[in-house]
Amino acid sequence: VQLQASGGGMVETGGSLRLSCTASGLTFSRASVGWFRQRPGKERAFVAAMRWINSIANYADSVKGRFTISRDNAKNTVYLQMNNLKPEDAAVYYCAASTISTTSPRTTTWTSWGQGTLVTVSS
Repeated sequence: VQLQASGGGMVETGGSLRLSCTASGLTFSRASVGWFRQRPGKERAFVAAMRWINSIANYADSVKGRFTISRDNAKNTVYLQMNNLKPEDAAVYYCAASTISTTSPRTTTWTSWGQGTLVTVSS
């Protein structure tokens, strides 16, 4: 399984970005998907996840109401729409996948990881 995250970049405070995650060797319609982020010197932290059963989503409190996780099964792509970005959202963002139905915030739950995409938010 290979995951590829993209869509990072630089944005001003209050701006928006949409991250994408594509997969090879995995069908997102039958996989749970998560987004995590890591700031320099910090541990990787949970952002959002979506179960493959019922597409139930879970969000970190810090992003609720601003970020939305979604997927397009036809394109086998998962998105993270990020609105009203804040400087504290700046990080390397990673997508992750699991074949179990989960929205766990624990990194150990997720078995496949993509490379990160950098999000920079200027104040």
